[in-house]
Amino acid sequence: MKTQTDEASIYLLSLHTLTDSVLVNFLPWLSESEVQRYQRFIRPERQRQFLAGRILLRQALARLLDMSATELELIEQAGNAPRLVRPELSDAGFSLSHSGPWVACAVSASTKLGLDIEMLNPERDFSALALQAFNADENAWLAQQDAGNRLHDFYQLWTTKEAQIKLNQKSMQCVHLPHPELSITLCSSRRLTSAPQLLQISLSAK
Repeated sequence: MKTQTDEASIYLLSLHTLTDSVLVNFLPWLSESEVQRYQRFIRPERQRQFLAGRILLRQALARLLDMSATELELIEQAGNAPRLVRPELSDAGFSLSHSGPWVACAVSASTKLGLDIEMLNPERDFSALALQAFNADENAWLAQQDAGNRLHDFYQLWTTKEAQIKLNQKSMQCVHLPHPELSITLCSSRRLTSAPQLLQISLSAK
């Protein structure tokens, strides 16, 4: 019997590398429901994040599934992640996240995923945010951590909670990945057989 291999990859994209003139070339890739959502965003930054995220997701899935990115159709679901219109690929999992100029997506051929990224910002009053966002046990744990590393611990706890909410399953594995500018946490419904790959790529029109 062949052993099940559960793996995941995380793709990162910096919007600093993309001009609006390049991004709009990808609008025809979006489904009608995605275009409608794209047009509802008022802030240009959110439009850029949304469009870049959907194209990044298509290219990540295309690499994973050995398909053309333009073959993949995604349908908007109010309050939820988009749905991949490929019933035969129902085991595939993916999740999107963005923070500032960074857009990320995680993909897997065999397990559902929840991904969250947050830019590390030492100027935020993370102690006050922790009191609002975390429960008593979590705040007690945070207070016990080394003061010099508490910023990273705060963001790791924050991204873990957000990734768990996105996955929305009782049983899961969560891993935190190092990055100089970001806190990155990926949760999976199945235990991964190897650490997730962290890949930084550029968008391609192919």
